[in-house]
Amino acid sequence: MKNYKELLKDVTTFIFDYDGVMTQGDVIMLPSGEGLRATNVKDGFAIQLAVRLGYNVAVISGGYADSMTQRMRMLGVKDVFTHIPNKIIKLEEYMKDKNLKKEQVVYMGDDMPDYPVMQMVGVPVCPADASEEIKQISVYISNKDGGKGAVRDIIEQVLKVQDNWMKDFENHLW
Repeated sequence: MKNYKELLKDVTTFIFDYDGVMTQGDVIMLPSGEGLRATNVKDGFAIQLAVRLGYNVAVISGGYADSMTQRMRMLGVKDVFTHIPNKIIKLEEYMKDKNLKKEQVVYMGDDMPDYPVMQMVGVPVCPADASEEIKQISVYISNKDGGKGAVRDIIEQVLKVQDNWMKDFENHLW
């Protein structure tokens, strides 16, 4: 097996689960029935940077809340798929639509609904607090928990390996 950092050289696409990856997995239920989820601003910065640099960024989640889609749209993510009962079908469609090879795709998941889709990509990764089964199939386990910087961790690593970290700052695009 290659060192996982060698796998990062070909990455053009980041796909994330939402609950437990972008969040700590807690859902606060409002009387209206909407579930609120807290996200991490450092994860958000890295997502926004990846989008600005031209990477594909997507969310595939079984969960649903308007706030999930709104948060991703604020960060520039156009490919937000929520309330997805079968992540395999959505991942296949997405990869076909974007003409992606599995080696180009990082997928970060944290629990059993992510297991089959993680096996379909070239770079399956997970947060530190992912389930044991997910850790076993991951080529990289972040030292950060979901909702606590795991997303930033993997994006930053890819951008550094590809010499794209800090590029927007050098060009004063912020």
